[in-house]
Amino acid sequence: MSEKTGQTERIAIVTGAGRGIGRAAALALLGDGWSVALAGRRSAPLEAVASESGAGARAYPVPTDVSDPRSVANLFAAVTARFGRLDLLFNNAGVGNPPGPFEEWSVEQWKGVVDINLNGMFYCIQSAFRVMRSQTPMGGRIINNGSISASAPRPNSIAYTATKHAVGGLTKSASLDGRKYDIAVGQIDVGNARTELSQRMEKGVPQANGEIASEPMIDVSVVGQSVLYMANLPLNANVLFHTVMATKMPFVGRG
Repeated sequence: MSEKTGQTERIAIVTGAGRGIGRAAALALLGDGWSVALAGRRSAPLEAVASESGAGARAYPVPTDVSDPRSVANLFAAVTARFGRLDLLFNNAGVGNPPGPFEEWSVEQWKGVVDINLNGMFYCIQSAFRVMRSQTPMGGRIINNGSISASAPRPNSIAYTATKHAVGGLTKSASLDGRKYDIAVGQIDVGNARTELSQRMEKGVPQANGEIASEPMIDVSVVGQSVLYMANLPLNANVLFHTVMATKMPFVGRG
């Protein structure tokens, strides 16, 4: 039995689990004894994470498109059918900005980011609430993946920044609405973790003054450990906002 939860098994869902931050968080949770449903659009990366973890049946790949509410509903139904409850949702799935200046984007490109980064976040929060409020013991934890871009955007990041700014509103509102159900809702904001999507930062990315500059990075496993720390808190304690970033990245003050 876990001293942290008083339960014999701790059940988590990690969206976007096939790579990057989601993969790091899933491996950290599995390494700590959690059972984790690995959600993502493609099954092959999810299967690879499950195999790499060595966790056996505790790693449960569930192909999911978070932009589709029916797919999200199927994910949560599959998890509760297999494990009987849900203790943690790491609401992580997201995409970056479409290429080029936003003046040239199509409506579909804009909506594509909103559907995953914002609508998908909501669908998962809604489904998690429905499970967590009804189970015994009642309650659980939700950790939303935001971004420091919400408060300090990069050039040419309007879709990503707008949706991540909205995630902060989801977190604050859900944290209030979850109190009566013993659901703790918090957010992790990540700056410059080394993933497939962020490798370009080491090579050089645009700065606010128009220059191209390489930026310091942290290993993505640090983010996984941060998620694990938040996940293992007792439900009467919550980290509402947690920022983990490369110490010398251009964020605080003038960079």
